[in-house]
Amino acid sequence: MNQVLLIDDDTELVAMFAEYLEQEGFRVACAHDGETGAREALTGQYAIAILDVMMPRMNGIDTLRRIRAASRMPILMLTGRGDDADRILGLELGADDYVTKPCTPRELTARVRAILRRTQGSPHDGPGITLTVGKLTMLPEQRRATWEGQPLELTSTEFNLLEVLARNAGRPVSKNDLSEQGLGRPLARFDRNIDVHLSSLRHKLGTLSDGRSCLQTVYRLGYQLIRE
Repeated sequence: MNQVLLIDDDTELVAMFAEYLEQEGFRVACAHDGETGAREALTGQYAIAILDVMMPRMNGIDTLRRIRAASRMPILMLTGRGDDADRILGLELGADDYVTKPCTPRELTARVRAILRRTQGSPHDGPGITLTVGKLTMLPEQRRATWEGQPLELTSTEFNLLEVLARNAGRPVSKNDLSEQGLGRPLARFDRNIDVHLSSLRHKLGTLSDGRSCLQTVYRLGYQLIRE
């Protein structure tokens, strides 16, 4: 599934991005306002949506809310330089990653590929492989996770990051390694992306028998999923 939905009211920019993505083998559909974009995203036809924050009729944050209310599809946000508040809010609402405008079509396409590589499963996994860490069970090939048998509603990036932590359970994983393996890109300076996603994961995961979070910050080393 390689169909991309571009939601942005800048028609010239959308045309440029769409042309480049199509040259790279993607099929692209476009929407130029939030309401149309949300409605199209929820048809289930798309592997990923690229969503601009600033749009008429319904802005990108409200569009993200509407999509996330009904879908876990990967979403890449386009944000203006310096729009830190919108960027963090977007991540907290379930965006998988963001690209700061202006950006090149090549950078955008690389980010799309990185997200899709992770969301479409791990090619090195054998059929039916299961990761189990205490009360957590993950099936990477099926992109499913449970806590004490109950399904976890995770975004694609949350799943990616949790999978990296589960594969390294009991050992701290640096933010840079989490970014490289979970997001498919190096950690940028002052990038709070990982912190926001892991804060969301803490709220979604259950606790250990002593009431502690199973996801711990290890000073100067990164994050660790605790084995129990």
